[in-house]
Formats: sequence, C-alpha cells, structure tokens
Amino acid sequence: MVQAGAVIEYIEGGRFYCALVTEAAGKRLRLINHNGREVTLPEGRVLLASTSRFPVDMDRSDMKELLRRCHENRTRLQEEIDLEEIWELAVEEETDSYPAAFLAELQFGADLDDDRAAAFLRAVFTDRLYFRYRDGKVQVHSRDKVEQLRHQQEKEREKQALLEQGGSCLARIFRGEEVSTDQWPQRNRVLGWIADFVVNSGEAEQKDLVRQLLKKAELTGPHDPYHLLVRAGYWQRDENLPLLRSGHPVTFGEQARQQAESLRPPSLEELLNDPHRHDLTGLETFTIDAPSTRDYDDALHVEPLEDGSVRVGIHIADVAALVPAHSPLFDEALERATSLYFPEAQVPMLPESLSQGVCSLLAGEIRPALSFLVRLDRQGKILAPRIVRSVIRVRQRYSYQEVDDLLARDAHPHLALLDQIRNVLQQRRAERGALLLSVPDVVIDISNPDEIQVTLSPVDTPARTMVSELMILANGVAAEYLAGQEAPGLFRSQPPPRKRLISGVRNQLADIVRQRRFLSRGELTVHPKPHSGLGLNCYTTVTSPIRRVLDLIVQHQLTAMLSGQGPLFSQAECKSFAGLINQKLGRANAVRLQRHRYWILRYLEPRQGQRVGALVVGQGPKRVNVLLSDCLFDADLPLNPAFPVEPGDTIQVRLARVSPLDNVLRVEW
Repeated sequence: MVQAGAVIEYIEGGRFYCALVTEAAGKRLRLINHNGREVTLPEGRVLLASTSRFPVDMDRSDMKELLRRCHENRTRLQEEIDLEEIWELAVEEETDSYPAAFLAELQFGADLDDDRAAAFLRAVFTDRLYFRYRDGKVQVHSRDKVEQLRHQQEKEREKQALLEQGGSCLARIFRGEEVSTDQWPQRNRVLGWIADFVVNSGEAEQKDLVRQLLKKAELTGPHDPYHLLVRAGYWQRDENLPLLRSGHPVTFGEQARQQAESLRPPSLEELLNDPHRHDLTGLETFTIDAPSTRDYDDALHVEPLEDGSVRVGIHIADVAALVPAHSPLFDEALERATSLYFPEAQVPMLPESLSQGVCSLLAGEIRPALSFLVRLDRQGKILAPRIVRSVIRVRQRYSYQEVDDLLARDAHPHLALLDQIRNVLQQRRAERGALLLSVPDVVIDISNPDEIQVTLSPVDTPARTMVSELMILANGVAAEYLAGQEAPGLFRSQPPPRKRLISGVRNQLADIVRQRRFLSRGELTVHPKPHSGLGLNCYTTVTSPIRRVLDLIVQHQLTAMLSGQGPLFSQAECKSFAGLINQKLGRANAVRLQRHRYWILRYLEPRQGQRVGALVVGQGPKRVNVLLSDCLFDADLPLNPAFPVEPGDTIQVRLARVSPLDNVLRVEW
C-alpha cells in the first residue's frame, strides 16, 4: 500500500513522471508531480513507490525542486542501463517473472536505490524487446519472443523509413516533379499499393499503410490518389476503374496463350477432308460492318431462284472448329462471357490473333463457317432452311455507310434484293407482336481527350437493319433446329411486356424509351420458349461466336449434331452454362454501363452550369425523367408545378453538377 510521503513513478500520455504522495485515501492518491501539478491518481497506476519518506508539508518550491532532481537523475540513470545484459542473465533462469528491484540489482548491485530501480523500470517501458511489465512484476521474454520482437521492430523501422521517404516522394510526384526508381526504389511498389487502394478501398491489402503515406504527403482530397497515379504515369488520365474493380479478366492465361499461338488458318484441302463440310467458296459472300470493326464473324450472300423465291446465306465464322470445348481458350471465353468494347479500347473474349485473325472472316481468306441457307418466298415465309458446315471465301467487305449509299443509288442488285427481304422480315415480325426498339447508338469519340465528342448514330438505317434482321433469321433457324431435334441447348426467351405502348415499325423515341421500361426480363433456358420482344416462338444466338460465349456454345452443339455425333453438351451441362453466363454477363454489362456513363459525364463536364436540351420520357409523383437530347443520357428533375410537362416534350435543363469520378450528374430546371 502506498503511503503519504513516498515518491512514486507513473506514466501519463507516454511520459514518465515523478510525484510526491501528499495524501493516501483508500485506493486514490493525491500527488504533486515534478512539473508542480496537483494530480489525483488511482493507486493501481503507480509503477514504483520509494522506500524513503519525505515530509508532505515541506515548502512547495522545495518539493518541486526535489522531484525535478529525482526525475533528471532517473532519466540520466536510464541511459546507463544495459537491458540486453540483464536479460542474458535472467533468461536462463527457470523463473520468468521478477520484482523490478531484483532485476535492477543485476545492473547496479549494492548501489541500488529508489532512483536506480525506477530508472530500470523506465528502460523496460522504453525498450520492450527484452522485458514486459505486468501486474507489478517484470516478465522476462524468451529467446524466441525476443527474436520475434526484433523482427517486428525491424519491420517497423522499415515502415517508418518508407513513410518518411514515401510521403516526401509522393508529394513531389503530385506537384508534377519527376521521381525515378533510382531516386526512390520503392516507387512502383508503393504506387501499386495506392492503385489497389483506389480500386478496392477497404479490402486493399495495404490500406492502412497507404492511408498513412497519403497523410504524410498531405494528399487527403477524395480523388488525390487517383490524380497522383495519373501524374506518376502509373494510370492513364481516364483509367477504366469499373473494369479494374469488376474482376473481369484483361489478360489470358499461359495455357490459353500457348493454344492461341499454335493455331493457324486451316487450308481448303484440310477443311474439305471433312465429309460433312461443304465447299461454298464459289459464292459471292460479303461482310457488312462498321469501319472500325476488326473481328468479322458473319458474312452474307443472296441468290434469286427460278421459281421466284430467294435463297439467303448467313455464314458464321466456325470458331468451334478452332476452339474445342473445355480447352483453355474455351474456359477463358466462358470466364469472360463476352467481348467488351469501350471508346478507348476493347477486351476481347478470344485473343486478338484469333478474333482478328485466324477465326475472323477476312476478305480473300479461306475460312471454316457454319452456313444458314434459307429459302424464302417473296412474303418472307421460310420454305426450306438448311444449316451446313462449310468453307467460304469472303469476296467483299462493305461498311454500313457504303451499303446505304449503294442502296440509295440502286447500284447493287443483290443488296437491293436483301433490302427487300429485310423489309419483309421486319414487317412480319412486327405483325407477330415484335417490339422494334430502335434507339440511336451513342458514339463517343475520345481522339481529343480534352474535347470529347458525342454523336448519335441511327440503328434503323437500311444496312444496319438488313444485318440485324438476317442475324435474327439465322438465330431463329438455329433455335428451331435444336427444338425440332429435342436437343439440349441455350435458348433466349422473353415474356410479354408488362404494358404495351407501341406497335408497328416506326415509333417516336420518347415512346420507345418508355416502352423499354415495361419490358419483362429476358431469360436463358435449356428449353425453347417464346421470345415476345422478337416475335418468335423460340430463339437462340449463334451468329457472334467470336464475341459471345453463348454463341460459341450453341455453335458447338449444332456442329456436333450436323456431323452426326449427336449433342455435345448434356442438359445438365447446358444448365450449368446458363447459370455461369448469366453471372458473367451481369458483371460485363455492369462494367459496360458504368464506363459509358463515365465518358458521357466527361463529355458533359466542361458544360457544367450551362443549359442543354432534354426530352421528357416519363413522370412520377415526385420526379420527371428526361433524356439529354445530344447524348441520350438519363437524368431526373424534381417535379415543378410551375413547369407542367408530359412525355414527348422537349425542354431545357441546367447542368448543375457534373463529376465523372464521383459518378454524379445533377440537373435543374
């Protein structure tokens, strides 16, 4: 029990204090410390009490001087203590816990007094490598514990050095100064940690260290880490954060790369060694795509027949012939589900050597194909569909604009015939209840990052509609074939809309946008079901096997059956594929939508504060839904009784706040 008149040692805020006990009442002590402050302290906070006693009624200045000398003496004595030497003596003993005075005596011998005992305790609290103070005793660490603590201390010293140098270097980089790896060897490692922190935030492996580094560098703004990485050249100015956060693969594994590198285009002779493959190289086939397209997975041809009917050929790149099921490339495609296209780049489902080379229907090259040869009458009725494995050589490559120009000048009889067919096919689908939701494509041009350009490209031009109708035709024929054979497959279906607002071929944009909000969710099933949106009894997709794994799987199933092998995939396998595809497509679509939103916000950002045109597409009890007219971007306005509007109205709105990195767009009346 501590008594009045004793000089005690205690710690407050990590600092050591000497104090004289002026009153001991129960478990609480009244003290005056060496700074002259009066303190009340629980007795349990006392580390050491002197054996000597001093008068509690001495002059206050004398008391303060006594305590000051005591404190300075203990501080000086602490420097003389060699804890390692004491520990070496104590660690070999069987006991691992001692009174402080006993261990202090190993250092000071017969000269031990209150100040020396307190100095030893101060050393124990300052250097925790060899001893630990607990419950009034000093515990001796084992050799293993000391080695562990040495390792921790070394790591902590490295960390502190990293924080000091890293904070300084990061601040310099942020100011635009060049900091090389020669100047700062940890540069790329630390920038990698910061990138992980920006992408994964609370789940980043080094999140605490990164926060300390950023604080040291005084980079505490919400987007300072992002801008730092850009200024360091670690990231591009418009880094694709949604892609990085999604987990969608951007590189191919070693086995897939090796498989891709081993593939070469098969020759005509090699392909025709397969008795189930037909030589269609004599047909006048052509591709129709955007000028920027590099992966061609479909080609067309048309033949007028003597009886007045027409044979249309839809020829699809036979990717299944080059990418076997369950091979490394197939598994990589399954993980991606689809190719991703962004204004700045693309992430292909298959390596570019395949998607833009070996598998692609390049003009003038021999390629394996899956050909849909469909005979139609003039009313668009299917008379005799055939699906064959084939060999083709594309004769001509057209862009959409070139086809539209040729049609306008009536300068290509075969294209004119296909245009008539697409018109009939589209009309027949509309009559069966199909919803033709032709919203213009939003084309984002980032060739000048300081001045993003956005244009609207119609999707209902003759050329684009021609291609889409013939792809729908081929996909419908594929679905009918699988259904007729009662084979397992992957079928796309869609229940009727919850509310029908439009009909026919031509509708207003506001009505189309409103109709899309009432569509039922599409389904992917192993059994055929009607597709209300397309006006078909059953439907699948097989026409983009370079870009969609669903199409590649269906192509594998079809080619196996056409070769007389029966279905390649069982119903259970197809069901497993469906679940995986839904999951991976959900991820890919989220990335695509978020990235599109980023670029539109980048386009709008310079116009913050300005007024822009908007189309009213909906109205609720509290909000008005609009589309910004020049980029078809969704926005909401609070309902304003002073400005009554209804769907279809064109209004002006003010861009109140635009922040791409915050993913924020706020508009006002």
